Amino acid sequence: MKSLPIIGTVIVLAAVATMIGLGVWQLQRADWKNDLLATYEAASDQPAVSYPTVPVSEGAPYFRKSTVNCLEVLGWRAVSGRNANGQSGWAHIAHCKTSGGEGPGAQVVAGWSRSSDDPTWQGGFVNGIIAPDSQNVVRLVASEPVAGLQKSQEPSTDDVPNNHMAYAVQWFLFAGIALIIFFLALRARIGGATKA
Repeated sequence: MKSLPIIGTVIVLAAVATMIGLGVWQLQRADWKNDLLATYEAASDQPAVSYPTVPVSEGAPYFRKSTVNCLEVLGWRAVSGRNANGQSGWAHIAHCKTSGGEGPGAQVVAGWSRSSDDPTWQGGFVNGIIAPDSQNVVRLVASEPVAGLQKSQEPSTDDVPNNHMAYAVQWFLFAGIALIIFFLALRARIGGATKA
């Protein structure tokens, strides 16, 4: 009868332990994300905050009300988005100068339209809600559109990815499958040795 393959067993058990560890970590991340989403949900009832002059993702005031004084529109970008009625089209984001040339300025979702053409808005005060932005950490979604645009869909916590629980299940399944394959291979090895 063949002995237990020591090196193979150690490798498999180490891999399974790593996968279980990753699954537990994802469960902890799921708890953290749920707490964060609860904070975001409560943000709409909080007082308005100053728009971040140098936005950082850690502790960003997402879903808080704020105001931006867009001194000058330096450029536009159109991204796929929805209006307040849920229709698909283009959200128009202005890159605004907010001070004497210092700092990154502000990203302002001025409104929505069916066309991707740049609006003619030159700037001004905008009230809105701070939302995540894939390129600039934060952006302000205007509560009232400007330049003849329609109102964009308000930011929602439903748009914040929260798939840590699914990842945890995935890692635990990988660990279980690895163990099953290992035990099947071990059984075949032992069975083959017995017949010999």
